[in-house]
Amino acid sequence: MNDLTIREAVNPGRRSFLKASAVAGGGLLIGFHLPLANRAGEAAAAANEFVPNAWIRIDADDTVTLRVASSEMGQGVHTAVPMLLAEELDCEWARIKVEMAPADKAYINPLIGQQLTGGSTTVRAFWTPLRQAGAAGRSLLIRAAAQSWKVNEEECRAGNGVVLHPPSKRRARYGELAAQAARLSIPGEVFLKEPGEFKLIGKPVPRLDTPLKVNGSAVFGMDVKLPGLLVAVVERCPVFGGQLKKFDAAGARAVPGVRQVVAIHSGVAVVADGFWAAQRGREALVVIWDEGGHAKLNSTAIRQRLERALGKKGVTARTEGDATKVLNAAAKRIEAVYEAPYAAHACMEPMNCTAQVKKDSCELWVPTQAQTGAQFVAMQITGLPADKVKVNTTFLGGGFGRRAEQDFVAEAVQLAMAMGAPVKLVWTREDDMRHDYYRPATLNRLSAALDKGGLPLAWRHEIAGPSIMARVFPGSINNGIDNTSVEGAANLPYAIPNLHVSWVMENGVAPVGFWRSVGSSQNAYITECFLDELAAAAGKDPYEYRRALLIKHPRHLGVLELAAQKAGWGTPLPAGRSRGIAVAEAFGSFCAQVAEVSVEQGKLRVERVVCAIDCGMVVNPDTVVAQMESGIVYGLGAALKGEITIKNGRVEQGNFNDYPLLRFDEMPQIEVHIVKSTEHPGGVGEPGTPPIAPAVANAVFAATGKPVRRLPIRV
Repeated sequence: MNDLTIREAVNPGRRSFLKASAVAGGGLLIGFHLPLANRAGEAAAAANEFVPNAWIRIDADDTVTLRVASSEMGQGVHTAVPMLLAEELDCEWARIKVEMAPADKAYINPLIGQQLTGGSTTVRAFWTPLRQAGAAGRSLLIRAAAQSWKVNEEECRAGNGVVLHPPSKRRARYGELAAQAARLSIPGEVFLKEPGEFKLIGKPVPRLDTPLKVNGSAVFGMDVKLPGLLVAVVERCPVFGGQLKKFDAAGARAVPGVRQVVAIHSGVAVVADGFWAAQRGREALVVIWDEGGHAKLNSTAIRQRLERALGKKGVTARTEGDATKVLNAAAKRIEAVYEAPYAAHACMEPMNCTAQVKKDSCELWVPTQAQTGAQFVAMQITGLPADKVKVNTTFLGGGFGRRAEQDFVAEAVQLAMAMGAPVKLVWTREDDMRHDYYRPATLNRLSAALDKGGLPLAWRHEIAGPSIMARVFPGSINNGIDNTSVEGAANLPYAIPNLHVSWVMENGVAPVGFWRSVGSSQNAYITECFLDELAAAAGKDPYEYRRALLIKHPRHLGVLELAAQKAGWGTPLPAGRSRGIAVAEAFGSFCAQVAEVSVEQGKLRVERVVCAIDCGMVVNPDTVVAQMESGIVYGLGAALKGEITIKNGRVEQGNFNDYPLLRFDEMPQIEVHIVKSTEHPGGVGEPGTPPIAPAVANAVFAATGKPVRRLPIRV
């Protein structure tokens, strides 16, 4: 394949993905219909196994194996998904085993249209389908027992892995019924439990993956071992858009353990018997790059481009009333410019992928968020059909959107083809930091007009920045708007009669990608901090100011009031401390946070964070609490420290010494309070991130009197 074809394959979001999706397992799954192929069903019956659909297998020994289609990257889906299935199946929780589903159209996320984990969609997407899958299995087991006992199905009930017939006191274990149930036809419809009947859903359940991670048996991508496995590293051009000109591999080949030096689409790879031989070989390479036209690019020039973009007329994302007219006539007008820098994903496990390509097959072992994309890329590179490309998803050492990309998968497949042996591609921390798909850098101009009582009459928010969707899914740009760029801004919940939000696409050179909570991660900071500026200009308490403006949004108001109450808003604080508050809607959930900070001698410390979350019906409250804590820590690290800067076309940061993360001794006390709700489940993996930066920034504003208009926060 030529370089152009490889680059197309790395990006399965392009038009070619849509053409191949029918083969690769793409497309939108409407409704819920997961029958097995006849051959698979017959094989299961012959083995005395019960496999009612693609998610469940029950063996004669009562073991219940539940397949999970979503990648486990620490967010707890390998427990939440089995809970959905087990709740309706009424199986014995202690008998459950979990396995990762292969890449297959049966496992497409119906909210995304691919088998992909992202957007905090797993529980939201599968809340009904997986419960239906479990209920279908329960129905078949009851029918099998009723037929065996020659009684009416209505007289039987299931629970804890057993079917009972109370009138005759007969009982049969699921394993005993497996063979007979496997021969029955799938029910046309099933009845789901009412929330009041739930035995698992809503209860704190220990995570199933915890023991594996504690005892070291959990397999992450870096842990994969295969007979004859080689290890590869790739030297990539340090300048954005640069190309390979020539290289001298003599020094690298002289390093003991180095097997081969291979030029691939992204650079020059050194393949060796182990990582350190490959790394030393890379250090001995002599590579000359054609750095192209961006060799002098720097962060100052990038900001200047965004400033010029703000001078252009943007595309309207939302408009109500006539904000411009009211602003022009305003007696009291507030204006500000807010800035967010590029941010790296900084996953604890750098990118990696193991690939083995044979004449008629390709197999991947990869920590990926996107099984459909990984399979598609391998198909494009090898020319093999979907049924010849197997994707084994390992545990992920963090994802945050980065592992939805396919650049590292493409490199591994190319190298496995070139070597005729299994190859594990490993990125170093520096590779990971300098060749990321970054959270977009944006510049924002905001204007507001206040009435005599200090409430906003008009609000205008102009955004300039690069588009993620223009790169990944260009067909999703609707009327010139990338919805991910304006989320957290265009859905502003406050009651403002004249409101205008616009966006100017300014695609720079640095590649951008999905970053935990995407546009909301920075737009919530911008809008919530500007709102505090308005409250200060009006002489109002920031909490009460929000309450007055949220009269039409009870779920926003509910979390706001709960967080404020639990944080003791308005009560005296120790000397040197201040509070800030923020609320945001993201991924179907509503989250408010109060940050308590201390600022002493120019040093900022976040002492306490109180979080209130309304995520609808809760599957596992322990997971919700953990994910709020996780989102807060991730967002707090970026708010206080995270910034990617460019010099001479290169990313200046390379490791945690110059792109630091939050340390243990910097962790604030975190309290999480969950709103009881009967609403459809919302996301939990990402909604905890957006409110933390503005809550802290607003606390700093309260302490210093100076608004924080640029991230990371400085005092």
